[in-house]
Amino acid sequence: MPVTTAAYATDTLPGGTVDAVVIGGGAAGLNGALMLARSRRSVVVIDSGTPRNAPAEGVHGLLGLDGTPPAELYERGREEVRRYGGVIVSGEVASAEPAAPSALPASSASSASSASSASSAEGDPSAGNAPSTEATPPAEGDPRFTVTLADGRTLTARRLLVATGLRDVLPDVPGLAEHWGHGVVHCPYCHGWEVRDEPIGVLAVGPASVHHALLFRQLTDDLVYFTRGTELDEDTRTRFAARDIRVVDTPVEEVVRADDGGIAGVRLADGQVVARSVLAVATLMRARTEGLEGLGLPIEDLPDGMGRRFAAGMAGATEVPGVWVAGNATDPTAQVGAAAAAGALAGAHINALLAIADTDAALAAAKSGATAV
Repeated sequence: MPVTTAAYATDTLPGGTVDAVVIGGGAAGLNGALMLARSRRSVVVIDSGTPRNAPAEGVHGLLGLDGTPPAELYERGREEVRRYGGVIVSGEVASAEPAAPSALPASSASSASSASSASSAEGDPSAGNAPSTEATPPAEGDPRFTVTLADGRTLTARRLLVATGLRDVLPDVPGLAEHWGHGVVHCPYCHGWEVRDEPIGVLAVGPASVHHALLFRQLTDDLVYFTRGTELDEDTRTRFAARDIRVVDTPVEEVVRADDGGIAGVRLADGQVVARSVLAVATLMRARTEGLEGLGLPIEDLPDGMGRRFAAGMAGATEVPGVWVAGNATDPTAQVGAAAAAGALAGAHINALLAIADTDAALAAAKSGATAV
């Protein structure tokens, strides 16, 4: 259900090798790019223009910016990145793959290998200590990646930050998808205040929906739980009854549209319409992986079959040398503030490791030149 944001001015794709390419122009990607640009790194953001929260009227739970429309927030972010020399390119990534690493002088291989052990020690990235997950032996040269856009343009990067976000998959209920981001919500922290005291229905998708119902019960006294064929044991039914949560086991047929375009209710298999103005559903959350298959990034399943995410470690580092992941692509439940913070941490980490790589290369070149003399 991706929604495309309004078109904006796109920058020219630079030639040559850049320090970092950020794939994704949402909160995580832009904040990562901001950290890199402020560190005087050449950074390019590839933005498909389809952020997860595009349908929402405002971003909530973000201190100082609560209620800001997503499009406005991202426009501000793009301008901030550009202010420090970052490049924002509108486009789709068709492929991203490792390329041949940069070569180091042959005579410096042994000393570079020694430097490698220092750069792989775990610690605070701001102090220059890199985690073992970077696994970039200088003896093999500095990593390179080729990123190809859907229109055929290419660029080369030393490091990649994947911040593609995720895709929410709704249950297949007729009439549901058209209300996504408005009458159909998923996050009580993102949308809860705005739907407080409304008659809310929870469309169950599995075990996660039980806790979902308890969270939305905090927001309204009028809550109906539609089991939709999922299991609900007697203990849970008793707990729901104690909170005045009504349980409906009759199968759901469709979402009924109101005259004003909103939600009128839920039609059941027996023909009854249960009046509701808001429906809450725990979506299936799938990291956006299109075009990234060539990187070989590890992917893992979420608990209770709720989707898939990119696996990542400290600061978003992955098992693939030179590639980081941040935001909803690896942390599906992160709100905008948390996603932005993860992007900032990844950006700082990338810069710290680039600083080590730059020093390794300078040292190797210096020793090679001394030997040649």
